[in-house]
Amino acid sequence: MWTRLVFAAAGLASGLLLSPKSSPWAVAAAGVYLLFSLLIPLRKDQGGAFALLVLFADTVFFLVLVGADIGSVIWLPAFYYLYVLAEAVFVYRAPEVLVVVVVGAIFCVAVQSQNIFPIRRTAVVMGALAYAFAAYKKRLESHMLELEREAAETKEEARRAREAERQRIASDFHDGPLQSFISLQMRLEILRKILDRDFGAGMDDLRDLQGLAQQQVKELRAFVRSMRPPDMQGSNLYASARRICENFQKESGIPVSFVGGEGPLKFPEEMASEVVQMLREALHNVLKHASATRVAVSLERVAKTLELSVDDNGAGFHFSGVYTLDELELLRLGPVSFKRRARALNAEMTLESRPGRGAGLKLRVPIP
Repeated sequence: MWTRLVFAAAGLASGLLLSPKSSPWAVAAAGVYLLFSLLIPLRKDQGGAFALLVLFADTVFFLVLVGADIGSVIWLPAFYYLYVLAEAVFVYRAPEVLVVVVVGAIFCVAVQSQNIFPIRRTAVVMGALAYAFAAYKKRLESHMLELEREAAETKEEARRAREAERQRIASDFHDGPLQSFISLQMRLEILRKILDRDFGAGMDDLRDLQGLAQQQVKELRAFVRSMRPPDMQGSNLYASARRICENFQKESGIPVSFVGGEGPLKFPEEMASEVVQMLREALHNVLKHASATRVAVSLERVAKTLELSVDDNGAGFHFSGVYTLDELELLRLGPVSFKRRARALNAEMTLESRPGRGAGLKLRVPIP
């Protein structure tokens, strides 16, 4: 803003004092430009068409400096041109910068004036560099807009993931611990009435309640454990899965046979966490619903896929047969959380149900 005023005043002084032979119209143009420069700070809205008008006035004043022998001080047109280019690059778009560069270069090449020779090369070279920088700035701005869009999408996906996880936790808590506590409350009320009538029968029922309470403790521990972030032991997916099976066997008393690789497996951490979480949920469902007496877990790498299978000899689901992920979603069968996580992993999933004889979950995850 103030730089423009300084150049306008310098151009007018050069025409009046240092260039006596300057054309009157050129001196008048310098005076008009000085008044215009004084009015620019007074305008609040300096965008849109007014910004283009300012750029046009700056370009015309440069042409006046180099074409009308006003700029007897040789450095004045050169420095002013650099100022116009800098302003155009940082304030305006690449097409507008190109117009200034092309007009300035053509004028400097076409005009045969002694004042123009020293800055002709500067005008051409600096103009080309200015346009290249403006084009690069436009590319960076486009890239930044793309990054902002991706960041907004990532933020929205994270919000949806949090909401989905909250719903899953609420659903699991409602179907698991909450129902167990409601059952315990009802049994306690029944026990109170039995004790009033038959103390011996009440004591037998109390022992049953103790077993129910112990089972609820196991379910709560499994539920809390499933809520914790997966602990990737040394980024070794095999070791983490083995430890989960060992802990499940220790806390539930259900024997688990585990088959898995021994060496380290390079697998993205987020995908590995999803696989571990699916294994946790599968074992938790076995404990809560299957009434199984043994479980077999297998985790192996086959070519470019990671295969996870969980089989039990429990009650199975209420349906019978082998279903793919698409079939499960179409028929609305199977655990919702399994299907959601399988989709997130871009994995192939099959669920086999053998009512009264157990169930089997198989997952094939592509390894990036």
